[in-house]
Amino acid sequence: MRISVTLIAFFLLLLSCSKEGGEESYIPIPETIPVKVTYDPTPLAFDIPSNFPELTYDINSNPPTEAGFALGKRLFYEGKLSSTGVISCGECHRQEFAFTHHTHIVSHGVDGALGTRNSPPTQNLAFMKEFNWDGAAALLDMQPIIPITAPVEMNETFASILKKLKNDPVYPDLFAKAFKNGAIDTENMLKALSQFMLLMISADSKYDKYIRNEGGVTLNEQEKAGHALFNAKCATCHSGELFTNQTYKNNGLPIDPEYNDMGRAAVSGKTEDNQKFKVPSLRNIELTLPYMHDGRFGTLEEVLDHYSSGVVDSPSLDPLLKQEDGTLGIPLTASEKTELLAFLKTLTDNDFALDKRFSEF
Repeated sequence: MRISVTLIAFFLLLLSCSKEGGEESYIPIPETIPVKVTYDPTPLAFDIPSNFPELTYDINSNPPTEAGFALGKRLFYEGKLSSTGVISCGECHRQEFAFTHHTHIVSHGVDGALGTRNSPPTQNLAFMKEFNWDGAAALLDMQPIIPITAPVEMNETFASILKKLKNDPVYPDLFAKAFKNGAIDTENMLKALSQFMLLMISADSKYDKYIRNEGGVTLNEQEKAGHALFNAKCATCHSGELFTNQTYKNNGLPIDPEYNDMGRAAVSGKTEDNQKFKVPSLRNIELTLPYMHDGRFGTLEEVLDHYSSGVVDSPSLDPLLKQEDGTLGIPLTASEKTELLAFLKTLTDNDFALDKRFSEF
């Protein structure tokens, strides 16, 4: 079908009418009548907790705004991002469980399809270098592409999504308010999702308040013992205030024959990366069960039992799990496990899990 020169000129004229921040713009919406909208660049405060590292996300390339955050939040909970119109990002990332798929061993996608990995939390992503269990996404803006297009997750194309959003009575105004060019396109959609996720900072646990000396909060004796034990036996991998060194490790899990998941090797192509997965953050670990990349453990007790007596040897097993006497794993007594569990529960941030800024309704 040919498009007339007159029609093209009309749309170019509309584009040329766009004015900068706070003033009215006229944005052409394909297949709809152009809508009168207003761009609103009101910034959102983005404060880095005093005990946190520097950002890895380039905040200057996509500074959060009130309108951008609101659009990203709506998109995060929008079923139109899936082929069935039902599965949203929020389906597998539920706030009350620190944005994980609580009790679901692996992610659940369209038409009841099952993925192969447990949904990781979406907290503190502004400080992460790579994303997903295998690091397949190097940029936060690009990460949503993977679940959106995965057949067993959201099973959708961006061309289809954009068409649905353009014909929705709400989204043309939301995009025009959030972005200067008002375009309903892939770049703006992904940037809006990032703005929402950037604000998901979890840094108000009992541990944080203790470390920052806030409100007279202190750890009890069992928690202090667990903290010391954690620093001695766990903090090499679960290091820093993010509680991850953001590397990839083989922690001695036997391969699940149902998935035969080789982890990082599928991305790097290196055999030495077989069975290596990203070291997860332990923040809110009390809320994010089940555990490991495939959700095989339902309790933290099972996790500690694995490290003390369940590690399986393989060529890529992390050397830290090989003791000088030839035994595998991390030696832990029953009392040490109890102390570790007490400390790990100090990483729970209930304020984050209940923060209405991130809730769907």
